[in-house]
Amino acid sequence: MRKALALLLGEPRTAKESQRTGPSKYYDEDYLQASIRAGGHRAEVGGVWDEIGKMQLDFLRANGLTEEMAVLDIGCGCLRAGIHLVGFLNAGNYYGLDISPSLLEAGYSIELAAVGLQSKLPRTNLLCDDSFSFERFNRVFDVAIAQSLFTHLPLNHIRVCLTKLVNHLKECGMLFVTFFECPTSDTITTPIKHQPGGIITYPDRDPYHYYLRDLEHCIESLPMEIRYIGDWDHPRGQRMVAFRRTEL
Repeated sequence: MRKALALLLGEPRTAKESQRTGPSKYYDEDYLQASIRAGGHRAEVGGVWDEIGKMQLDFLRANGLTEEMAVLDIGCGCLRAGIHLVGFLNAGNYYGLDISPSLLEAGYSIELAAVGLQSKLPRTNLLCDDSFSFERFNRVFDVAIAQSLFTHLPLNHIRVCLTKLVNHLKECGMLFVTFFECPTSDTITTPIKHQPGGIITYPDRDPYHYYLRDLEHCIESLPMEIRYIGDWDHPRGQRMVAFRRTEL
């Protein structure tokens, strides 16, 4: 009973339970299913539902997104950004990938249904995958976004994501990524409290922080270039970078 209650309330789990989840709670489908049954799917993707969802659409539009572009939402969860992007894009142009089938289903059956947008999104455009198998979409993308994904991943997972994605972006296609930044004046091995929001991040467990040069290192030898955007008014202090697919 105590364990079930802890899952529903999001209380800290034992070391054994945490180890089972992998790098973050998103690898623990039993935990997510329990939370979703209790109505917690929005909280599981970080809450701040309306603000962060819409700001992703606004940011992408300010950076050149148009209705006819194909957009990939990596770590889309229960479609916090997806409901806004599906509404803006031409029908069928939004694609989402996430590790959790339960979050994907909540996004499609609860959130998209509530705003009457299921007809604009084929259910097959949402894929459950734990290894960044972007080839399963069988297309290339104009734009991709990974908002609050790299904040939950070890660096080698990030490297795999970028390596697998690069050949599924069009020439000059863009990937926009948020991360918790460790300033060069700080020691990366110590916890950091980020403002606004007060989120504490760690070098070796979720949520993670990184130097900008860590992300630069991940694309060495890849046909990609990186541009630091930095502050984009994220309510929890996540910084933004842009990766551009260089010429084929």
